[in-house]
Amino acid sequence: MGEHEQVRPLALVGDRQSSDEGASLHQKKRGKKCCAFTVAIFVILVIAIVVVRFTVFRVKDPIIKMNDVTVTRLELTNGTIPKPGVNISLIADVSVKNPNLASFKYRTTTTTLYYHGQVVGEARNGPGHARARKTMRMNVTVDIILDRIMSNPSLNADFISGLLSMNAYTQVPGRMKIVIVKRNIVVKMNCSMALNITNQQVQTQECKQKVDY
Repeated sequence: MGEHEQVRPLALVGDRQSSDEGASLHQKKRGKKCCAFTVAIFVILVIAIVVVRFTVFRVKDPIIKMNDVTVTRLELTNGTIPKPGVNISLIADVSVKNPNLASFKYRTTTTTLYYHGQVVGEARNGPGHARARKTMRMNVTVDIILDRIMSNPSLNADFISGLLSMNAYTQVPGRMKIVIVKRNIVVKMNCSMALNITNQQVQTQECKQKVDY
């Protein structure tokens, strides 16, 4: 009897040690699973934020376009030579397309007209905004200083060809905000055109756009 009573406590102690070790191991495994789950959720959130940032919240370039150009008040002498002392008005139909989910608010726009590198006219339009995924149109009227054209050494060659070669440079500075994303944007357009002296129409036109952030 004495021997059996001495063995029983030893067996109980061994069972308790094994049980404690098993519980500790189980807790460690559970902690590792929780840690791995947390890391996985964090990675998924980061990926989701990056995807949304570069898709839904990505700021797309506004598109500026010169739809039409007309010339008024052009008075000719003998049907070919512009009358000295008279200014010519050039009216440009300009549109700004906003492909984003937020409106594009722009400040004062400027349009400068060049004749063979010399400034011969400038116009300014007031601020406004292009609504989300909409196209805004505006008429830009530039008064051309004819005396500057008449004094330009390239005028004789243009009269012979019947075309006045000009460049129009338009700049639209503004700002766009998509939820938490704010961007300052400057939309620029440079157009090369040839004005037919006889019918007072733009015969050829080529425009290039650039967007600065």
